[in-house]
Amino acid sequence: MAEYRLDDLARVSGVSARNIRAYRERGLLDPPRRVGRSAYYDDYHLSQLRTINQLLRKGFNSAHIAEFFTSMRQGADLADILGIQRAVLGPRTDESAEPANDNPLAVDISVASDEARRLLDHGLAELDDGAVVLLDAKVAAIVARSSDQLEYVRAILRIVDATRDTVDVLAGEVVRALMEGVTLRFGVDHVPKPDEIAELGALMKDYRELGSKVVSDRLDASVREQVLSAVSDYTQRN
Repeated sequence: MAEYRLDDLARVSGVSARNIRAYRERGLLDPPRRVGRSAYYDDYHLSQLRTINQLLRKGFNSAHIAEFFTSMRQGADLADILGIQRAVLGPRTDESAEPANDNPLAVDISVASDEARRLLDHGLAELDDGAVVLLDAKVAAIVARSSDQLEYVRAILRIVDATRDTVDVLAGEVVRALMEGVTLRFGVDHVPKPDEIAELGALMKDYRELGSKVVSDRLDASVREQVLSAVSDYTQRN
């Protein structure tokens, strides 16, 4: 799940940093994750901001919206009420079934290096006590196995840079397929009724998982084929 600093969240959401702070103070927006003096927001905060904007456009005032979010926090959260958010975003990091990484990997690279800056810019790492710490436990475990962690970090950055546009295109195709499915099931411009929300949420979850699984499997198969070919060429040359 992506994380954002305040200015990044403001840019992505279209809500000014000043208003985001005001929403936090009024209890409309969940508190950010704190690391030292730094505050990190995630896709749930982004979704909350979009919900707030929608409610404001429908004529709700901030007091009504604050009451709405307070009731959610006391009972079911936004995903359970709307049946959509959790289906699309998946569990938050702190709700994942996987155990927390109590010993995050401090990568053996200079904090001042270009690689460190790029890891931070991509949201793949954060600074913790003067060290660059990878956020994904699986990626961190792989890098930890290497005697040359900088080499692995450069590989990560190369893959991210090479696939950024392609991943966005693939995600767009998944979303377009989803919207076609929604239209077929509910009709054009249909506003789901309360008893249809759970069905819509399940449909969105299925398409999200299908897209991730199909792309992951096809990428894995292609990587295996190309690795075998590359190794074969390498051994023949030597």
